[in-house]
Amino acid sequence: MSRLLIIIGLVIVAVGLLWPWLTRVGLGRLPGDIMIERGNFTLYIPITTGLLLSVLLSVTLWLVNR
Repeated sequence: MSRLLIIIGLVIVAVGLLWPWLTRVGLGRLPGDIMIERGNFTLYIPITTGLLLSVLLSVTLWLVNR
């Protein structure tokens, strides 16, 4: 269990450090991500980005536990 938590923490840190580069590539603005801007209010719901990251994390953890 501790190994899994360490890996999850490292993945979160890596995504945080790479986020500026990932947004330039297009991650975070994929088709299916909902963004509503009205005046000084912005609502952002990253549905497709969340699904993609979930699949990548699932595959990574599956490979680590294999």
